[in-house]
Amino acid sequence: MTVEVAKSLLCVRLVVCGVLLAIEPAMAGTDSIPCDKSLHTRQVAQLLFGRNVVDRIRVSESDWSDFVAREVTPRFPDGFTVVDATGQWRDARRGSILHEGSKLIEIVLPGAADDRAKIEAIAEAYKVRFEQQSVGLIIGPACVRF
Repeated sequence: MTVEVAKSLLCVRLVVCGVLLAIEPAMAGTDSIPCDKSLHTRQVAQLLFGRNVVDRIRVSESDWSDFVAREVTPRFPDGFTVVDATGQWRDARRGSILHEGSKLIEIVLPGAADDRAKIEAIAEAYKVRFEQQSVGLIIGPACVRF
């Protein structure tokens, strides 16, 4: 490794560390609002499912309903929410912005030791069944009441 490459890598590392240090205090406050007595602290998972394969809708409403009945309901029988959505991202290969019909499932996790394994199993089943490259996943704290 040349001195110039080493200096460049050090600069990149310092910039990344500086960004992370600048973000950390802001992120630390994101979960600092305590739940009041009427709410329970829980984790909420959001799974983001694209419906297209090669720019065409591959997952019909019937396919989706069947997937939810077979893969999601048995793992989280206490309930979840499904929302129709539209995803947007930049396709690096084409250099263009793409839009795609999507589904979002939001689950208030029961707090079981296997919650994460169940979520991963749902995502993997979707990728295999519908030839998807990925399923988006967001997990965060929440104050909930039902």
